[in-house]
Amino acid sequence: MHRIRTVCWAALALFLAAFAVFESVKYGLPTSVAALIFVALPDLARLARVPPSGMLHQAVHRVWIPLAVVIGYSFGPIVWPPLFTAGLGWLTRIAVDRALGRSGIR
Repeated sequence: MHRIRTVCWAALALFLAAFAVFESVKYGLPTSVAALIFVALPDLARLARVPPSGMLHQAVHRVWIPLAVVIGYSFGPIVWPPLFTAGLGWLTRIAVDRALGRSGIR
């Protein structure tokens, strides 16, 4: 079961990364910057010395927040592609971490 979960997270990470690259090429530099910043978000939280047991650290490693951003953007009235790519980048990072066995949640 653990191996199947790892493979699924890895496949999702590849899909999300490809989708983020597609959107970045399509919409240009602001979307690329947004995706890269949010891919690095968990590292930025660590560099800011956010305690691992703290609420902010936990929020940065949860799937639901960036998933809500991506879904909300897809069905909502806001039209600003960097927001969507930020959500994709964040989800990509979480999927990569989970595929590598690092959930970041304690």
